[in-house]
Amino acid sequence: MFRTRPPVYALACTVLWLIQLAVNLWLVFADQLAHASAHRWLLFNLATTVVLGILILLQVPRALQWRPRRSIRPSYELKLERQRIARDLHDQVGSQLVHAMALLDQRNEAMQPLAKALGNCLLDLRLLVDSMDGDDDALTDRLARLRHRIQPSLDQRGIALDWDVMLIDGASMPVGAPARELTAIVQEAMSNVLQHSGATAVAIRLRHVQTDDGGAWQLQISDNGIGLPATPMGHEAGHGIAGMRLRAIKAGGRLELLRGEGQGLCVQITVPARS
Repeated sequence: MFRTRPPVYALACTVLWLIQLAVNLWLVFADQLAHASAHRWLLFNLATTVVLGILILLQVPRALQWRPRRSIRPSYELKLERQRIARDLHDQVGSQLVHAMALLDQRNEAMQPLAKALGNCLLDLRLLVDSMDGDDDALTDRLARLRHRIQPSLDQRGIALDWDVMLIDGASMPVGAPARELTAIVQEAMSNVLQHSGATAVAIRLRHVQTDDGGAWQLQISDNGIGLPATPMGHEAGHGIAGMRLRAIKAGGRLELLRGEGQGLCVQITVPARS
């Protein structure tokens, strides 16, 4: 328990030190030790107790400010291995996809579906490489990298992007694993927009809203496309909706499917803002 809770450890040491100090003071002033050498030893013990107490008290404020990490920090070796895999994916698989796209005749209409599929694969690969780095990055940093990657694909398809990411001073931004899960939801939603929605506009919004629990981050991905296809009662449309719901739960929030512009779809994730 002490290894994982520094504040409890510091307080326990402080209590024990106070008990020891009280006993030493009682012995000194009560003159319980008549022998001179024993009395000198007691004074020495009292001095060392005071020094020990000062050292402990200096650490108490820092220990009380300690908070457990929200994400597990990977080892240095694991980081190196992730970087190596990311480089191999980017340099080898990525270059092969680029080479394959260059071999296609873009003027041939029969090749257009294949070129589009290869382009989506290349985009997913680049997003995967980005997600393998920055374990402690905040949600805004991850979203910024995602925007950088998807903007060319949106421009190529003539899809306008409305980017509205709000930062609030004093509000705790999701970082680490929750930020990674939320970014993966945005990535999946944007993939659906590019491949299935037929949308001409998409909006990504991140806002801080007030709730009964003090506040929450609300992330929305909305489009003006065709929306979700009709499904039988009790069933949910595909396009990775179940996976997005699971990721939202892992991030500590909930996912809702709302109506977007026109007949479009709005994917909304609400995550409590933890202090």
